[in-house]
Amino acid sequence: MNRRPMTLTQKILAAHAVGHPRPWVQAGDILRVRVDWTIASELAWNGMDRTYQALGRPRLHDKNRFFLAVDHTVDPETLATDPRAQRLAKLSRDFALESGIKHFYDANQTILHTRFYRDLVQPGEVVLGADSHTSSHGGMGAFAIGLGGADITAAMVLGESWIEVPEAIAIDYAGALPFGIGGKDVILRTLHALGRNTVAMERSVEYRGEVAGFSTDMRFTIANMTAEFGGLNGIFEADGVVAAWLAARDGYQGGLGYYRADDDAPYVERHRIDLARLEPQVAKPFAPDNVVGVAELAGLPIDGVFIGACTTTEEELVLGALVLEAALAGGAKAQAGKRLVVPGDLAIQKRLADAGLWAAYERAGFTIDPPGCSMCLGVASRKAGKGESWLSSQNRNYHNRMGEGSLAYLASGATVAASSLAMKVTDPRPLFAAIDPARFDRLLGRDRAARLPEVRVIEPEVAVKPATGRAVHGGATQAGVVLRGRVQRFGDHIDTDAIIPGQFCHLTKLDELGDRCFHFVRPEFPSRARAGRTLVVADEGWGSGSSREQAVWALQGCGIVAVIARSYAFIHKRNLTNEGLPYLVVRDPVFFELTIEDSELAIDLSAGTVLHVASGRTFTAHGATPMILALQSAGGLVSAIQKHGARVFTVLAGE
Repeated sequence: MNRRPMTLTQKILAAHAVGHPRPWVQAGDILRVRVDWTIASELAWNGMDRTYQALGRPRLHDKNRFFLAVDHTVDPETLATDPRAQRLAKLSRDFALESGIKHFYDANQTILHTRFYRDLVQPGEVVLGADSHTSSHGGMGAFAIGLGGADITAAMVLGESWIEVPEAIAIDYAGALPFGIGGKDVILRTLHALGRNTVAMERSVEYRGEVAGFSTDMRFTIANMTAEFGGLNGIFEADGVVAAWLAARDGYQGGLGYYRADDDAPYVERHRIDLARLEPQVAKPFAPDNVVGVAELAGLPIDGVFIGACTTTEEELVLGALVLEAALAGGAKAQAGKRLVVPGDLAIQKRLADAGLWAAYERAGFTIDPPGCSMCLGVASRKAGKGESWLSSQNRNYHNRMGEGSLAYLASGATVAASSLAMKVTDPRPLFAAIDPARFDRLLGRDRAARLPEVRVIEPEVAVKPATGRAVHGGATQAGVVLRGRVQRFGDHIDTDAIIPGQFCHLTKLDELGDRCFHFVRPEFPSRARAGRTLVVADEGWGSGSSREQAVWALQGCGIVAVIARSYAFIHKRNLTNEGLPYLVVRDPVFFELTIEDSELAIDLSAGTVLHVASGRTFTAHGATPMILALQSAGGLVSAIQKHGARVFTVLAGE
C-alpha cells in the first residue's frame, strides 16, 4: 500500500487512527485515536471527578487500563494532619472502590509516572495522562502526552480521543557521555541550547542520534522534561535497551510496537547537541532553560537540597548515594542545612535498602521520606521557605514552585548530593572519579557485556476508511458573538503555576478558584477582572507548565471572558477549548505594540477579529482547527459528550 514517509510519532498515531481515509498521517491531520492507557494522580482526579459526575458517572471503557496514584499532596505529615490532602486521597480511594480499577496505588506507594513506566507502558502505545509529565513514557517508545482532566476523563470512559498530528523536530545527540553525566544533564543542556517554548512548542520531539548508550532511566528523564522544553511529546525509538528492560519486567507484557521513523521522515527542524564534553548542568531560577555549567556556580551557598520527584530515577538515587559515600570517605562533614531525599517507588526504596545505600544519605544528614512528589510541587508540608535557595533534582523551578518566595536551582541527583555536605553548589566530577562504574552497574542490575535482545521492527497497520466528504461540524453557534472588555497584559511564558498555584488546586468551585487567580505574582488580578478588565492579552507560551485545568476555571471564576496570545501551550489550549473559554491566536506585532494594560478591545468570535478601540485597527486571528471550532460550538467537551454520547468524536469529525 502506497504511503508517505512518517516520523516515529506519526507511525504510532497512524496505527491507532480510527476511520482515517489514507494509509499515512501527516502534520495537521485531525485524528480519532484509540487510547491504550489513561493515567492520573489524586490532585488531577479532584477535577476529573467533577467532569465524571457531569457525565453521569458512566462505566469505564476498560477498568484495567486506567492508572491512578495518590502522590502529589501526601507527604507523611500532610496526610496525617491536613484535611485537604485527606479529602483528595479519600476521593481517589472511593473512586477506585466504585469503579473496580486494577491499577490503584494509595498514598506513599509510588509516584504516578515512576510505577507506570517501570511496570506497564509498552513501546508503540498511546498514553494520555492528566499530568504534563506524562511525556516521560516516550522514553519507552510510547506516544505519551499530558492533557487536562476533561480530556482524560473522556478517554477513560470512551476509550478514544482526538489529536491534531503535530509537526516534529529531531534532536540528534552526538558523542559518548562521561561517567556520571546523566539524563538530567542532557535535557538541561538541550534546554540551554534551544530554549523552552521555542523550537519544541506544540511539536513532537524525537530524540535520536547516538542514544544506544542511554539507559531507560536516562530516556525517562529526558522525555519527562520535554514538558519544560514545550514539546507536545518526547519520544525515543524503542531498541535493545528497552527490550532488555521489558524482558526483566515482572509486570504487564502485551503486544510490542517497535516502530522506526523513516529515513526521510518529515522533520521540520533537526538540531545537533554535542555531549562528548558535557559537564554537569544547573538551571538557575526561574526557568528550566536558564542553564549554566556547574563550574560557573561552584561555591554558591544553598539553604536546602532535595533529591526526588518524578524526574529523579533509581539511577540518580544510586549515583547520589555513591557520591555521598565517596565524599564521606574523603573526610567531608555535613554542615548545617536542610536535606530531603524521596524515592519514586517502594520497589526502589527496597532495592536501595537491600544494597545498604540509604546509610550514605542518613550519614550525610538527609531525611528519607516515602514515595511521593514532595517538594517538587510545594503544596504539602515539605516546602522551601521564603527567600531560601534550594538545589533540587526536580524538573521545574518557576516562581514559588517549591514554596512561596523560594528560589529553586535544578541539577542532577548526583550534583545535588555532591553539594549537600558543604551546602554549596559543588562539581561532582572529582567524586565520580572515586566511584567504581562496575559497582554502579551491579547495583542497578546491569550487565554491559550481555548481548541486547533483537527487536522486530514493524510498520503500522492503518485501518483505512474512505473519506465521506462531509465537513467537520463547528462554528455556527458563535455567529454574532462580540466580547468587549479591557485588557490585563502579560508577557512571555506565563505558566499555569502562576495562574493558579498548586496550593489551590484542591478547589473546584469557580468563584473560589477565581479568588486565587495569580495569587502570588499578581494578587490584584481577580478584583481588576471583576471590575471590567475581563480580557487577557499575552505574548508567547501562555499557559505553559502543568496540565491543570484549574487554570482555566480560575480565569473563568474571576470573570475573564477571552484570552488572546501569540502562542499557547498545547495542553492549556485544549483546556480552554474543553471548558468553553474563548481564545484567539494573534501574531501581528502591531497588535501587541498597541495593546497595553487597560486597552479596550472588541472581539468578534464569528469573524475571528479583534478591534483595538482606541486606534480603530482591526486584527485577524489565526484560524482554529475544525475540531476546536466544533467543540467550541458544542460549548465544550462535556456538553458535546452529553449531546452525542459515545459517538461524540465521530459526530464532531463529520464522519
